[in-house]
Amino acid sequence: MDYNEARNICDSRQTGNGVLTRRGFIQAGSLLALNASIVSSQAGPPAKTDAPIIDTHMHVWGNEEKRFPFPHPYVPGFSIKDVPHKATVEMLIEDMDQNACTHAVLVQVIYHGWDNSYVADCVKRFPDRLRAHGLIDPTDPRVADKLEYWVKEHGLHGMRFSPIYYQNGQHGGDEWLDAPETHRLWKMAEKLGSVFNFFIASQQLPKLARMVKAHPGVNITIDHLSQIDLGKNPEPQMRLLLAMAKYPNVFVKVSELSSVSSSGRYPFPDAYPYVKRVYEAFGPDRLLFGTGYPGTARAAYKRPTLAREIELVGMFPFFSSSDRAKMLGLNAKAVWDFK
Repeated sequence: MDYNEARNICDSRQTGNGVLTRRGFIQAGSLLALNASIVSSQAGPPAKTDAPIIDTHMHVWGNEEKRFPFPHPYVPGFSIKDVPHKATVEMLIEDMDQNACTHAVLVQVIYHGWDNSYVADCVKRFPDRLRAHGLIDPTDPRVADKLEYWVKEHGLHGMRFSPIYYQNGQHGGDEWLDAPETHRLWKMAEKLGSVFNFFIASQQLPKLARMVKAHPGVNITIDHLSQIDLGKNPEPQMRLLLAMAKYPNVFVKVSELSSVSSSGRYPFPDAYPYVKRVYEAFGPDRLLFGTGYPGTARAAYKRPTLAREIELVGMFPFFSSSDRAKMLGLNAKAVWDFK
């Protein structure tokens, strides 16, 4: 998730006096007791194996504005000067090499808008290690054709859609999510073997479910536990997410717990009971590992290092060694056909 994404989420969760509700109280009682037992768990780090480690949610962007422009679709006049930190593919590869991360799935940032040239260039440079998801305007009548163009002409492997930006009529509303004309997009995805990932609010999941049910041949991933806000009545949100488990083509990224946790403090123990419920509903074969930014950009966005993100998977006491290997890479290897 990039800066603008984080800003939108925070704005949507403020109370009338500007205080973030996520900073409020954490549910007490049994939840606190469970958190305490999790923190003291001796689950340990994932066992060392030859299994891949695949970061399925990596944002990079260019640093040559003339070659790779920044046509932000929601912020007029946006330019490279508005980007708070560098996050190039070179930084990513260095970070991956230092932490035994074998592969990554690039997810286009909103900074570059609908121009996916940079992530396409990254994949061409590192075809054995990277896959890429672009962004295309979901309200464009030719959205299915745009998918075909970026996949066939530029080697992208899927697309990201962000209905979370279209809530409550924003940017024209989210009716496109399950509109009749959107079925053509999904049919094109099935034809191309493309994967969709969704940055989506939990209350929008029923609309997504209608499309998932109609197109079982399209694998989709739900980003960041559907951004459940653990500081604000998480139970209704959780039920909507768990309801997606009945569709075998739906995967969940257990990612960006820093933006889900009430405290936002590593290792985010208040999130573990909810991760456990997602694990029990979806099973170990449909959970994915993802982080967000490469190298020093992580610190700029107040994210854990890649090493700590990998270690975090080992702190879930309900995972077996096999489960960890699946979440860290084996599941993604199958979804994106990494060699």
